[in-house]
Amino acid sequence: MTNSQTLTVIERSDDQGNIARIRLATVDGTPLPAFDAGAHLDLYLPDLDMWRQYSLCSDPAETAFYEIGVLKDPASRGGSIKVHETAVNGASFTVEGPRNHFPLDETATQTVLFGGGIGVTPMIAMAHRLHALGKPFTLHYCARSKSQAAFLDLLDNCAFKDQVVFHFDDAGDDQRLDLPRDLPAVHDATHIYVCGPQGFMDWVINSAEAAGHATANVHREYFSADVDLTGDSFDVECAASGITVTVGPEDTIAKALAREGIKIEVKCEEGVCGTCLTDVIEGVIDHRDQFLTEEEREDGDVICACCSRCSGKKLVLDL
Repeated sequence: MTNSQTLTVIERSDDQGNIARIRLATVDGTPLPAFDAGAHLDLYLPDLDMWRQYSLCSDPAETAFYEIGVLKDPASRGGSIKVHETAVNGASFTVEGPRNHFPLDETATQTVLFGGGIGVTPMIAMAHRLHALGKPFTLHYCARSKSQAAFLDLLDNCAFKDQVVFHFDDAGDDQRLDLPRDLPAVHDATHIYVCGPQGFMDWVINSAEAAGHATANVHREYFSADVDLTGDSFDVECAASGITVTVGPEDTIAKALAREGIKIEVKCEEGVCGTCLTDVIEGVIDHRDQFLTEEEREDGDVICACCSRCSGKKLVLDL
């Protein structure tokens, strides 16, 4: 494993909205490396033989611990439930990272952060960093109700509390998120960040781009996605090894190659984390992921092998 370490749960608190706030530290208490705002940790869950990604919400300058927030989601494939069951004080986890596929542009003159539900976690880390830099920003935190919103104690008492705006679905129209009102004015140096449920994210992204914000200035991180893995059969040729496999209608590139001994590292299996990105030499990609930007998709030279497919009969990969 790459950049793998064992971290121990030093504090666990169960917050509103079925969210566990978990602090992880080194076994011997040595300081952790500082991380960049927007980064996440990969946690390995041996009982399920799966990896799950959780955004860091602690201050990037904090080196005593990493903090994550985990929503207990009964509709998930079991990862979040397992974390809630096993992340007790003293428990140890194999962890990779921090990795950052959602970096903060620290040169922006104005930053607006939109966090929906548990999607507020990377926004808290970004707010810490922007405050430390003295940069102007606003954090919009959207939740179904105040009684279901986590991190309120932190956000009500933090140094940047005056830059946090709460939006609760059940608290009246005037304080709900109103994108014509709450989106910033279009400017080349203004950046927008959004994380949360897919419908919420699509709404913010589409509204921002329709208002004139450049796609490159609207940053997004999906923590899960509804992905259709099915489609017509196609062949995948591995240029370096000379192996060719057929990916069936219910199969994935990563699984088909693994059966032939060619292992592509896979973590999320939903096309949101980017772990399985693989270089494409030839072929037309049917992108099913939520990780690549539109510009990266148009380049047509990388594929998320856990979920994306081929629009034609054959892909040639640099494997």
